[in-house]
Amino acid sequence: MGELEFFSAKNFALQKGGALPEALLGFKTWGTLSPNRDNVIVSPTWFSGDHNGAEAALIGSDRALNPDKYFIVVPNMLGGGVSSSPSNTPAPFERTRFPRITLYDNVLLQRQMLSERFGVERIKAVVGWSMGAGQTFQWSAQYPDMVKAIVPLCGSAKTAHFNKVFLISLKRALELDPVFANGFYTSPPLEGLKAFAAIYAGWGFSEPFFRTEEFRKMNAKTSEEFVEYYWEPAFIHHDANNLLAMLWTWFNADISDSPAYNGDFDKALGAIKARTIICPGQYDSYFPPVDSVYEASKIPGAECRPIPSIWGHMTLWNPDDRPFIDAAINDALSDA
Repeated sequence: MGELEFFSAKNFALQKGGALPEALLGFKTWGTLSPNRDNVIVSPTWFSGDHNGAEAALIGSDRALNPDKYFIVVPNMLGGGVSSSPSNTPAPFERTRFPRITLYDNVLLQRQMLSERFGVERIKAVVGWSMGAGQTFQWSAQYPDMVKAIVPLCGSAKTAHFNKVFLISLKRALELDPVFANGFYTSPPLEGLKAFAAIYAGWGFSEPFFRTEEFRKMNAKTSEEFVEYYWEPAFIHHDANNLLAMLWTWFNADISDSPAYNGDFDKALGAIKARTIICPGQYDSYFPPVDSVYEASKIPGAECRPIPSIWGHMTLWNPDDRPFIDAAINDALSDA
């Protein structure tokens, strides 16, 4: 396992206009790059996640993403607090002045890092969860000849309208806290962050999860305790401007938003050449299986394998669901 590293791209031009004088991409690697550079797996981070979370959820010698076999690269998403973000970028791009970042920008920077730092021009697989799944789709559409296999977990190639309504409610929760002060707060907007966490709780897990009181396994006796014990600690330590920057990226995610596809979503899906196994959560409210079924129908040779779990979007964190997830990843890797 390597240490956290940073790749710097000077005057990094952005898809929606403008540029970052220096775009910093924080990333971490596991395993050893093969002499032929043919064992690379990229696993992008998710909303509010980082490289440490990726290791806990996906990487291990007993997992499909096995560092004894593969060279696993986990790039931290722009806006998340490790790579260039509102919280760590100097003026004049600090706080709410941080520019709009797309999945296209993230993948472009990741590709630049892999090429310049490691000489990698082919990727065995991209595997990501949630917004990491969005980047997984983005990789295969943006560089269809570079990626051999993809496994998007609980994510989509384009943010759906129902999903956007959820994101709007999160944005309102933060911005309506008076402490937020239009993004120039002097202390964290804790009440807004707690409201943010409560909204997330109802969407992150499924109705069957709450009906069967599965939350008791997490030392919560009631749904209210579950919000307080599980969800609030997950978000109150995050910078609010970082969360809003990532929300914008999520809200505007669309693999067809590029000159290559000019908004033609079906064309973008049809251009994917990678072996594709899409794994939605059976009860995922953000990214329901119906969207994944459609995506798979437009990607040549793709499969849709819903994860049979009441954990909803959070299935990646259920140990009982990991064998199903690893089997899908191993099948994609074998085919690649």
